Amino acid sequence: MAAGGFCKLPNGSVVVALNLPSPAADGPAGVRVLVHAQNRARALTRLRNLGLRSVYLRGNAAPPTPDEITAVLHHPDGLIWRTAPGSAVGGPELMTELWHPIRALLRRPAAPA
Repeated sequence: MAAGGFCKLPNGSVVVALNLPSPAADGPAGVRVLVHAQNRARALTRLRNLGLRSVYLRGNAAPPTPDEITAVLHHPDGLIWRTAPGSAVGGPELMTELWHPIRALLRRPAAPA
């Protein structure tokens, strides 16, 4: 089960944050995914439509921070990720990691020629 949470915005939409294991075999150990949508169900549906089938949000243990909300609201897709805090050795470099579009995480590696 993934830790996560949500924040309802003044306009009625929500930002959902989830800590997930990386779907890429050679990717980072864990990722923090942020989704902006009209409601929680639509946010989770967006992730499931991308192939992350077993994504559930129960509770509000790890809601998005104000900086995370700002990042996802300013991204054109409203769906971003970066390495989850505590999943890599040497935490200070996590503070400088930029957010990535979700397609960079789900991109399949090219087959060797």
